[in-house]
Amino acid sequence: MKRTILASALGLATLGAHAQSSVTLYGIVDTGIGYQSSSAALGSNSGGRSAVKMVQGVWAGSRFGFKGSEDLGGGTRAIFQLEEGYNSANGAQSTSGLMFSRAAFVGIADKTYGTVTAGRQYAPYYTLLSPYSPTTWLTGAYGAHPGDLDSMDTIYRINNSVVYTSPNIAGFTVSGMYALGGVAGSPGAGQTWSVAANYIHGPVGVAVGFERLSNSTSGGGAWGANSTASSNGEPGVSGVTNGFQTAQTQQRFAVTGGYTFNSQWDISASYSNVQYIPGIGSSFVNTQIWNTGGVVLHYKPLTTLDLAAGYSYTRATKANGVQSAASYQQFNLSQYVTLSKRTGLYFVEAYQRAGGQTLGTNGSIINATADIGDGQNSAPSSSRSQVAGAVGIIHRF
Repeated sequence: MKRTILASALGLATLGAHAQSSVTLYGIVDTGIGYQSSSAALGSNSGGRSAVKMVQGVWAGSRFGFKGSEDLGGGTRAIFQLEEGYNSANGAQSTSGLMFSRAAFVGIADKTYGTVTAGRQYAPYYTLLSPYSPTTWLTGAYGAHPGDLDSMDTIYRINNSVVYTSPNIAGFTVSGMYALGGVAGSPGAGQTWSVAANYIHGPVGVAVGFERLSNSTSGGGAWGANSTASSNGEPGVSGVTNGFQTAQTQQRFAVTGGYTFNSQWDISASYSNVQYIPGIGSSFVNTQIWNTGGVVLHYKPLTTLDLAAGYSYTRATKANGVQSAASYQQFNLSQYVTLSKRTGLYFVEAYQRAGGQTLGTNGSIINATADIGDGQNSAPSSSRSQVAGAVGIIHRF
C-alpha cells in the first residue's frame, strides 16, 4: 500500500502554513520460477544446458522508492524521485555500486509550462514510446524484442541528464533530453540526447522517438566499462549485440502505436531501427543496422484475467563480411490473474528462432543464436532456438 508520509518525519522537508509537501513510499516485490532451454554464458556458443531457476522482476522489476512534491504556488511544484532496484530472490542490488539505480532526480513541474528534471532518469525515447511497447503485456524479461535491442524495456537509465517534458496539449506531448558525458578533454564522449513525441486521443495513440548514445571511451571501447560514471547508464549487451559492444555510437529510432477496440480487446504495434556505429577503436568496421517490427494483441475476458500474444521479427543488414544476415523471430504469450488491487499471478511463455550470421566478440563470423527478451541476456541460447517461461507472483505496496 502506498503511504503518504509527512515529509518532516523523514527529515526531507517541513510542511509550511502555505505550502503542502508530501513524500510517498512505494515498491514492488516480484518473484517466480523460470525455465530456460539451451543456455550458455554470454559470449559462448557451445555447451548449453536447460535450466530451472528462481527468477525475479519478470512482470515488473522489484524496487522500492520515494517520490515527493512541494507546492510552490501558482500551479508549480518542486518534485523528486529516488528509486532503487533489488533482486527479490537474494536481496542484492540490481546494479552494483548504485544506491538508487532506477531513478535519482529532482525538478520543477508546472501545469502550464511543463516539467524539467535533472539526474539519473529514463530518456524520452522510452517514456513516450512505452504506452505501446511490447513489454506492457508481454514483460521485458520475455517479451522485449530480442536482447532488448531497441531499448523498449527499462534497462536504459541515463546519468547526468536534463529532461524537459511538455504538458499535454490537445493529446500531444513532446519531450527532450541531453546528458553530459563528463569526460575530461572530450566534450562529446559519453554524451546522450533523445527526443520523442506522442499523441493519444480516445482509442488511438501513436508515438515516435529517437536517441543517440556516445561511448565514453574515445574511439570505441567496450560499453559498460565506465557505464555508471558516464551519461550512458547501462547500455545492454546481449547475444544479439555482443559482437558490436565496442561501438563508438548507438542510435535508435522507433515508432509505436495502438488502438483500443472495446473494454476487452486492444492491439499495439512497433517498429525500430537500431544502428551500432564503429569508431577507430572498434572491433568491427561497418555500421551494423537492425530493423524490428512487432505486434501485440491484448484480450481481457474477465475483470480478473488478462491474456496477450505477440510476435516480432528482427533482421540485421549484411555488413562486416557477413553474407547471410542475422534474423530473429520471437513468439510470446502471457497470462495475468488479478488476486487483489495490489497482488497478481503471472505466467509467461516465449519461443525464439534465430537465423543467419553475426559477429563474435573477436570479430569472427559466427551463427546467430537466440536470445529471448532481455531476461536471458547473460545466458543466451547456445543454438538457434530458445524456449523460456516463468510463473510468479507480484505484490505492489
